[in-house]
Amino acid sequence: MEYTVTSRKLLSVQNLSLVLNDRVILRDVNTEIFETTQPGGPVHGQVVAFLAPSGMGKTQLFRCIAGLQEPTGGAVYVNEDKDPVRAGEVGVLAQDYPLDETRTVLGNLELAARLAGRKGSDATNAAKEKLARFNLWDVRKHYPCQLSGGQRQRVAYLQQILCSKHFLLMDEPFSGLDVLVKDQVAKQILEYAAQDVVNTIIITSHDIRTACAVADLVWLLGRDHGEDGPIPGARIQKAYNLKDLDLCWHPEITATPRFFEFVTMIEKEDFPKLS
Repeated sequence: MEYTVTSRKLLSVQNLSLVLNDRVILRDVNTEIFETTQPGGPVHGQVVAFLAPSGMGKTQLFRCIAGLQEPTGGAVYVNEDKDPVRAGEVGVLAQDYPLDETRTVLGNLELAARLAGRKGSDATNAAKEKLARFNLWDVRKHYPCQLSGGQRQRVAYLQQILCSKHFLLMDEPFSGLDVLVKDQVAKQILEYAAQDVVNTIIITSHDIRTACAVADLVWLLGRDHGEDGPIPGARIQKAYNLKDLDLCWHPEITATPRFFEFVTMIEKEDFPKLS
């Protein structure tokens, strides 16, 4: 697949380590995301599938990237800033989809737009545009308690998009969803990525197949092993560029044998080595 990597660095994790209660959680984590383009093709933002076995420190690295957890060493930088990421700079969609229960759907999104710096009618128009685009216009006057689980997730998703501009972290976005809603969420992720070449979404998920289906990068977090067994502290063991493997940017990629082989390799070969 033909694509171009520009010099614009969107995210950088540099020598990050984390120790909590004298336990080494993360050790020497390094990774980067650069803006990529497809000459003559459609716009593609960055979608990263961040995968690891349970208990590997995935959630803590997620929190460090979001600016919610200060690392013991190293730092995370976004948009080539010289200062480490700050809380609120990166949108976070948690599994419980927190919304203000006292506000309507439209009110929740207007608030998010105002927090991002929009004022008055600009905030209202931005909220209405998202509701129309993501098929939520009919529930704009509903309160969160009146929404289905899938609708609540989509509203929380739009809330974070309005807040964070170009960066969004999604914690288990496919968890507990039926096949139809899972496909809808996957399409929404790809649609958001396609709105701007610098849009960057990082997904943590136990659903390897669906996460890889929307990703163009895959990070695998795990521990090194010495003669005496696993070395404390996880780091990124492998990073797959799915563009190089021609495993992204195709509408029907999940139906291809090469995609099935890639997911099987991660499940059967990579994952057993990460723990």
